[in-house]
Amino acid sequence: MDALGRAQKALPAAWDGPNKSLLNLIGGMWCEPGRPRLLLSPIDGAPLGPYPMIELEPARQAVAFAAGEAGEWGRTAIAERKRRVAACVEQLRRHRELLALLLVWEIGKPFRQALISVDRCIAGADWYVENIVDMLGDRKPLGLVSNIASWNYPLSVLVHSLLVQMLCGNAVIAKTPTDGGIFSLTLSLGLARQCGLPVSLVSGSGGRLSEALVHNDAIACLAFVGGRSNGGRIAASLFDQKKRYMLEMEGVNTYGIWGYGDFLGLAEQLKKGFAYAKQRCTAYPRYVIQRHLLPKFLAAYLPMLRSLSFGHPLLVEHADHPLPDLDFGPLINRAKVDELHVRLSSARGLGAKIIHEGEMREEMFLPDQEISAYLPPIVVIDLPRGCDLYHREPFGPVDSIVVVDTVEEMITEMNISGGALVASLATDDPAIAGAMREQVRAFKFGVNQMRSRGDREAPFGGMGGSWKGCFVGGKYLVHAVTTGPAGERLHGNFPDSTLLPEPR
Repeated sequence: MDALGRAQKALPAAWDGPNKSLLNLIGGMWCEPGRPRLLLSPIDGAPLGPYPMIELEPARQAVAFAAGEAGEWGRTAIAERKRRVAACVEQLRRHRELLALLLVWEIGKPFRQALISVDRCIAGADWYVENIVDMLGDRKPLGLVSNIASWNYPLSVLVHSLLVQMLCGNAVIAKTPTDGGIFSLTLSLGLARQCGLPVSLVSGSGGRLSEALVHNDAIACLAFVGGRSNGGRIAASLFDQKKRYMLEMEGVNTYGIWGYGDFLGLAEQLKKGFAYAKQRCTAYPRYVIQRHLLPKFLAAYLPMLRSLSFGHPLLVEHADHPLPDLDFGPLINRAKVDELHVRLSSARGLGAKIIHEGEMREEMFLPDQEISAYLPPIVVIDLPRGCDLYHREPFGPVDSIVVVDTVEEMITEMNISGGALVASLATDDPAIAGAMREQVRAFKFGVNQMRSRGDREAPFGGMGGSWKGCFVGGKYLVHAVTTGPAGERLHGNFPDSTLLPEPR
């Protein structure tokens, strides 16, 4: 894999001498190789190098240094902050294809989808640089913002957010995800540091480092992306603290189908929804369908599933050959595939039925390639209520179908996780759409279309347990990491906040 060699050449200080051990960015310097944990590529199981897991004390030192940078950076003129962020964005643009290749190898994202992730980061940061003065006004930075993010969007979510946080006058510290994303983050944030931006990067166990990155008094704001169990504990611990936070957590995003006729058009939508094996917080893994429409739905949906292409994302890496245009590659690792098989086995034991299970096609992989991290699309119906898959998102290419007879049943089934990030309804009846829009507990609600996180000025958040804290996106992200007039009420999902007038 020459992408890693190119990254080392672009940022040699981040790798330790002849052993090429990856380092942490602490105190403005690359140091602390920590306790190595071998990282394997989800593509073929090839070793990528050691993940440098540090202990609590170096993390505390990193936070102390980053907090010390916050004061001076907050006093830096906005014109200079814009200049440095713009310079960093230009460096990301220069290394665009390398960053995308790193994403392919370390998180298994198909190359074109990886390029889109990098481009969204760049375009979004450009937009904030252009618009930050009007959005910021007289608002002041909070200080030090801590970021703990998931592995699936290192560039378009995490790096993008870090650049905006710094543009607003905050210093930032981030923890690399343990399952993937460290190489693209190391290169991106190393380039940011070279451009004079106050960023620190540490790697290690979230549990071990939480005292430094979550509960430390020097942390003024926490941004977290992850599961409900960890996020819920963090939310509970922050409830009585005067600390700003944005906690994005899981929820079962559902697509309801009631009184609808364009199933071929719907199938085209759902095919796009399989991008990156549904390893996205805004993926739709659950379909709630009016009973008499089930045959028509399956007649369009099952052929669509059979048309999905998945396999090795880089069967050919040479410039004179096209890369495969896949819907998805591997899941993040073998453990995730094993987890989903266990959950499916449990569901079947309780009475669920698998109505579709895709096949691995030999021509989509290299000869004798390790394929334990790959999972073809699977569809299950008749999930019992006591089943884990009934209440929790799979975060993989596993769909479930629920059949209902009344609109009331549909609303109940679409709210099964007690709040979600997105939901949609396919219907030809505007009155039904309007009624359900008010009763389905999702931050964004689509009629005959899927919803996504959105870019630039689009707000984003979640209802119920899928989100805690300030909403983000556009001016709301700026407000989340700054202070405004005394007594202001921020938009968000916590007791002292207000919901957006029209968050859908």
